[in-house]
Amino acid sequence: MHERALMRDLMQKIEAEAGGARVTRVRVRLGALSHFTEAHFREHFDDAARGTVADGAAVEAAVSADPTEDGALGVVLESIDVAATPKTYALVLGKTPQGATERVLAEVEASLARGGWQRTEPDAATLVLNVIDPDAPRSFRRRARGTYAAALFEASLPPDEVLGASYPLLVRSLSNITLCCTGPAVWFTTMERGCYSVTATGTTTLGDEVVSHLTPLAAARLVIDNEYRTDLEPELWDGDEHTRAIGEAGSDLDRLGLLPAPFPIEDLLDERDLRHVKRLYGIGGLSYGNLSERKDARRFWMSASGVDKSSLEVPGRDILLVSDYDVARGAIVLSVPPTVEPRRVSVDAIEHWMIYRAHPDVGAILHVHGWIDGIASTQLNYPCGSEELAVSVAVTLADEPDPAHAVIGLHNHGITATGESLGEILDRIGHLVQPRVPMTA
Repeated sequence: MHERALMRDLMQKIEAEAGGARVTRVRVRLGALSHFTEAHFREHFDDAARGTVADGAAVEAAVSADPTEDGALGVVLESIDVAATPKTYALVLGKTPQGATERVLAEVEASLARGGWQRTEPDAATLVLNVIDPDAPRSFRRRARGTYAAALFEASLPPDEVLGASYPLLVRSLSNITLCCTGPAVWFTTMERGCYSVTATGTTTLGDEVVSHLTPLAAARLVIDNEYRTDLEPELWDGDEHTRAIGEAGSDLDRLGLLPAPFPIEDLLDERDLRHVKRLYGIGGLSYGNLSERKDARRFWMSASGVDKSSLEVPGRDILLVSDYDVARGAIVLSVPPTVEPRRVSVDAIEHWMIYRAHPDVGAILHVHGWIDGIASTQLNYPCGSEELAVSVAVTLADEPDPAHAVIGLHNHGITATGESLGEILDRIGHLVQPRVPMTA
């Protein structure tokens, strides 16, 4: 138990420092009273790091001989090395930038260059800045799923009208985010985040502020690939008590009266755009949110993506067994029966994987697009399905007094709750959940 607690604390520190980047080397100091030898520590590290950003990392461990120093009872993280990844961006000019847009774009490019970002062709870029005409926005068609598209446009609007103007453009341009230049400010709007602004400070340009808020999102690593293995035990082909509990909890979500998004998109889109969003994001019929229950020390059952959560019926199709995480490929491994055509698991599977790995006492996880007042919250709006969001949630959860029975907020997005079972979670928080998420910068 002592070693497991030390390793759990160490992995939380490593993941927080790595910020979602792949860790290639870890340097630690083993306290004189920690009861770790170097070889013993390596065995525990390899097990604890499996399925995390530090999976496969080299370890340098030095054993301290001083029982009086700080950290003598534990493991001190000295430093980590992370893998260098190329940072590239591209410009797509659907409209010639002028005025405030031209100025902000020049400042953004200068700030990106200072941060080591290199300009390239759109098909090869991590980040694409698509300058659009708000009257006739052109969409940017991604060739790679990991490309992050930001639609940039200019408009003279009061703050209370920015969201209404930006959200339809977000949909029509097929962007991850819109950047509305109003002159002294740039307003960000995303599918989950709502609307917030940045301005220049005494030491930074407006472009610097845009880049500091935009690039962490663009560089996030998505874990949305699935690998299906037909190795599910025959006795689980028809499910078990956990799949039945997930199905029952999905039906119970009806009584929460949640909206299909953290803000009322029906008020922002016309009928055509609303149909487009529902088709793209699987919104409708409680297809948002996700549920999971732990099967054993390593595996957990989880709801599929885009399926009506009030009708989770077929194990292996609507409810899938997550059995592993292939770190190198960024893929969630699913054990399925050979007799069923499986759906994709929820994009938040990586978040649930990290929580279950870090907190062995967590028996179930519920994520819904609602809110509870007074809860701790993540700070950055990383994309759903990204390692960075998963790490941010896991780190925030670790700070709770009882991580196994906690509720934390995903800023401007929703809540993630842990508990013994889904029934226990709903009994504990169901009456507290507000159907709309407050939007703040």
